[in-house]
Amino acid sequence: MNIATDEIRKALGDIVLTDEKALQHYATDKWFASARPQAVALPTSPEEVARVLQFAAQYDIPVTARGAGVGYVGGCVPMGGGIVVSTEKMNHILEISPEDGIAVVEPGVLTADLQEACARLGWFYPPDPASRKESSIGGNIATNAGGPRCLKYGVTRSYVLGLQVALADGRLLSCGGRTHKNKQGFDLVGLFCGSEGMLGIITRATLRIIPAPQARAALHASFPRFADAAGAVQQVLQAGHLPCALEIADSFTLTAARSHLGSSVLPADAQGHLILEIDGRQDAVDNELHELVELITSLGATQVVPASSPEDVELIWQLRRGFSESLKATGLTKLNEDIVIPRSRLVDFVEYCSSLREETDIPIACFGHAGDGNIHTNIMVPRDEDGHERLNEANLLLHRLFAWVLSHGGAITGEHGIGIAKAPWFPSAIGSVAMDIHTALKHALDPAGILNPGKMGM
Repeated sequence: MNIATDEIRKALGDIVLTDEKALQHYATDKWFASARPQAVALPTSPEEVARVLQFAAQYDIPVTARGAGVGYVGGCVPMGGGIVVSTEKMNHILEISPEDGIAVVEPGVLTADLQEACARLGWFYPPDPASRKESSIGGNIATNAGGPRCLKYGVTRSYVLGLQVALADGRLLSCGGRTHKNKQGFDLVGLFCGSEGMLGIITRATLRIIPAPQARAALHASFPRFADAAGAVQQVLQAGHLPCALEIADSFTLTAARSHLGSSVLPADAQGHLILEIDGRQDAVDNELHELVELITSLGATQVVPASSPEDVELIWQLRRGFSESLKATGLTKLNEDIVIPRSRLVDFVEYCSSLREETDIPIACFGHAGDGNIHTNIMVPRDEDGHERLNEANLLLHRLFAWVLSHGGAITGEHGIGIAKAPWFPSAIGSVAMDIHTALKHALDPAGILNPGKMGM
């Protein structure tokens, strides 16, 4: 049913924005898609979120939930128009209880702010997406966000104990709770983790926190071949080490980094690169770092640089963060994918990307979370002789890339979600029966289809 913007403002009051600047700002995320909403709501409480949904349900108005708007797949782009519900003003940490090992937060709390608040009490919230300084907890839960520490600590879902969720009809659902074990019925908490705003809007979260590790250490190592770096990943784990982060980079990424960050940062002959971080008790970390330096040196690394002080560890992570910046500095358009492959297929995958590059003359840069197989695969789109971006060729290459990943037991997304960007591949990625189940769950919780329409091909 069509309804005038003035009626939306009249019904919902001062939480609604309808000026053109606001509508344009909330029309997109970090992907390139854009769709202008009819109105934007900025609620400050679960009850206000519920009131928006009750009103929207009455008039069949599409509603798109938005966290901090830093997604890479168009997940919060309001494809159906309607109302964007941004939770950015619901940004309070309501409680941190070391006694219960929990934090209770509103969905607009930034991930880094929660981590810093826990750290001041000697506690730790491990999930660490690269965007942690600008991404919100609600968005992290909606996408089941990951990050480098997933190898040891797991993804966001591992830390969500309870949720309050505003459903499509405006009811407020509470599921889970403060306890670290809870088997009362179906796993409704898990159902909403990764649901991308299609089943409800998160209004409050109870999160598991753990004691902060006493010490951290890291190293980075360069190898003459990418296969040697990939082999070292397996050898580190086989030797009984479980780093909290284990990152890898290929030769194209390293060449870009040397050009952008300076030739002295990485050896000129480096064709593969590892970054590894460990944490725990101080004595144990010191001993393990020594063992890892010896192990990785024995595996053929041409350079191993350990770091045991917080400042030196941060320098290594600055290098890691510089990889993405370096690829952007090439001047090529960067299409960032977040595929996941079995760790045993890492070398095969990078070799396949290299063969595609030789065949199409379109570079593919691979770096990321080698420890859990989540590789950021960047298609670097060049321009043709007339100066036009070769986007059609890049999209065909992406089809082939996804087909290879799925045929080798992988997944087309490990962190960013499906949204709009990966919707064309979603049905084939999960299969017809799983697609039927997704559709049935969507219909059960949102029969009118008002929540984040146009995503996941639904």
